[in-house]
Amino acid sequence: MAEHTDLGKKGENLAVDYLIKAKYKILERNYRFDKAEVDIIAQKDGVLAIIEVKTRSSLDFGNPQDFVKPKQIKNLVKAVNEYVTELNIEDEVRFDIIGIVKKGSTYSIEHLKNAFYHF
Repeated sequence: MAEHTDLGKKGENLAVDYLIKAKYKILERNYRFDKAEVDIIAQKDGVLAIIEVKTRSSLDFGNPQDFVKPKQIKNLVKAVNEYVTELNIEDEVRFDIIGIVKKGSTYSIEHLKNAFYHF
């Protein structure tokens, strides 16, 4: 497996651990619909949190959260609309980003709630 793929999987695992410690219930990982993949779908306090995880080995090219592009957002929204409709979910939906940066042998985690809005 490529190094960046390993880093991405590690980041997703760290994000799940972080969310569980923050009392989120993990409903789905890597939910796919059409051209989109939703990294994590979690629930807490009546909110359905749609979480995109971005992991980087450095900040040389910017913050991880800066790499979520409009086309990706559009695809995520489409996938989430399908998920919510399919399961008849009535919770408020929020789109978050968890940015993870590897610093030597440690990782820093930043959870941005309401990171973008569907349009």
